[in-house]
Amino acid sequence: MATATKWVIDPMHSEVQFKVKHLVISTVSGFFKSFEGTLETTGDDFEDANISFALNIDSIDTNQTQRDEHLKSAEFFDAAQYPQITFKSTSFKKTGDDEYDLFGDLTVKGVTKPVKLAAEYGGSTDDFYGNTKAGFEVTGKINRKEFGLTWDGVTEAGSIVVGEDIKLLINIQFAKQK
Repeated sequence: MATATKWVIDPMHSEVQFKVKHLVISTVSGFFKSFEGTLETTGDDFEDANISFALNIDSIDTNQTQRDEHLKSAEFFDAAQYPQITFKSTSFKKTGDDEYDLFGDLTVKGVTKPVKLAAEYGGSTDDFYGNTKAGFEVTGKINRKEFGLTWDGVTEAGSIVVGEDIKLLINIQFAKQK
């Protein structure tokens, strides 16, 4: 029986970024600055790893305080009632040399839906202190309205203020637990 190896996210060397169209002509980027997660695997590679992840809505940062407060409000994420976005993997399958399909359940604002994300393994190495680290870049796209983020604004000219598709770009460094 293989023993499970547990890895935890190193928040100092990880980031969670999102991008959304604004007025359909440009892109606004933002980050979640507070998050945590684990990866557990039983093999030498990461295939079939169990991954769980949570990020704190109150840590949203789009470089505009007024917009951040609007995103935290009940019109968007409703951080007071739903303080976290969570993800729990259902499958992590190798599709190429360093490429994986990551399937899982994403919960936003109390709505849970299955999502598929792409993960690229950047490799692993030991740091200055002898800790083993592994890096991944996870990308994907979700439709915000499927998760109850239905606020819409329309300009006087009829332009949609916020796009429906949210691009995710997550760079994660995991630290192997001893």
